[in-house]
Amino acid sequence: MVQLVFSVLSLLALGSAQRLTEFTKRDATGDSKCTTYMCISAVVNGSTVEYTLAGTGKRTPGWMGMGFGTQMSNAPMVIMWGNSDGSVTLSQRQAPAEVMPTVAASPPRVATKSTTLSTTSGNAAFVYTIPANTDTKQSLIFAFGAQNPGSSDAAATLLQHLDEGLIQLDLTKSLTSTSTTSTGGAAPTGGSSSSSTTDTGGATDDIPLTPYQRMIVAHAIFSVVGFALLLPIGALVARYLRTFSPSWFTAHWIAQFGISGPVILIGIVLGFKAAGNVEYKILDPHKKTGIVLIALYVAQCILGAVIHWVKPRNATSRPPQNYFHAILGLIIIALSMYQIRTGYNQEWPNFTGLGKVPSGVNILWMVWVVVLPVLYAIGLAFLPKQYRQENGARKGNRYRGENDDGDQYHDQ
Repeated sequence: MVQLVFSVLSLLALGSAQRLTEFTKRDATGDSKCTTYMCISAVVNGSTVEYTLAGTGKRTPGWMGMGFGTQMSNAPMVIMWGNSDGSVTLSQRQAPAEVMPTVAASPPRVATKSTTLSTTSGNAAFVYTIPANTDTKQSLIFAFGAQNPGSSDAAATLLQHLDEGLIQLDLTKSLTSTSTTSTGGAAPTGGSSSSSTTDTGGATDDIPLTPYQRMIVAHAIFSVVGFALLLPIGALVARYLRTFSPSWFTAHWIAQFGISGPVILIGIVLGFKAAGNVEYKILDPHKKTGIVLIALYVAQCILGAVIHWVKPRNATSRPPQNYFHAILGLIIIALSMYQIRTGYNQEWPNFTGLGKVPSGVNILWMVWVVVLPVLYAIGLAFLPKQYRQENGARKGNRYRGENDDGDQYHDQ
């Protein structure tokens, strides 16, 4: 389906019989993917690969670019834009982090623009060829800028992209099963073109996950289990069992730290590894929130240990740090749920190139967001009994001349 859409867009943007024959060429292989504002297609021509960057029509392209790799840092990039005189500029660039890339003096592979196949009219489509390598299952970053650099200089300043992300192309896909014919030429802006495209079941989008994508999946699984399942379980254990069993605190800290800690740590390590360098990571709102969440979790664990081991002397009421511990725990869980949503709603489609997650994921998230507060609110019904038990413990300790038992006030 994606290939079908791209073929139609290519007809409207290029209107070139020469371009279309590449898709009907015997033994031709390649792939294509469309994002919100641009499509990228690749056709293998022996020792070279022809790439086409085409607008989808939702916004007029200012510039379009792609890079070979899974993140912007140190990825060889090819960026192209049209000029007022109808010419096309090709700029090979590189960047040390998520900053404006600069011209690469010696790119690993030299790209050559195709002036005959490129067009700056309408949605615009820019075509170039580059020597093929052994990387047939390609991870590519893409970027779409809505504002033209305003100069044909390859080193011109690029304004920040409107859209960016990661896609996957499989250059081993056969294109022989796709036949495309055109009965019209190039369609001018506001004009029309007649075309027909048939797909007889050749290439599909069922590409196995790359190691980078699997790392993101693992990061998501460990983080969700740690923050959205184990931490809430630990909180509910404290809320429900503290008035019935003296062993509640053991179950609480095992869930909150003994089990959650290693799971969360693995998720964090995988997240940092997938994010790449620090400069790239901290510019991303999801990752900024993640760092805040990690800091709050560590602080919460330390506070819990202090409350348990440092006993208040002659306290006549519940110490304020116990209330703070409970409130902070709820804030961490709420922030975790928000973080999960940004993860599957923004990070996943932007950095895997696999599009949105199934709707069931969002439904499950919404159900869990409702169920958790309801379960905790029900547990608040045990507060009167808890306070009576704590008051009795304080009176008993004062009568015996003992220190208060900090566990009696350790709350969640």
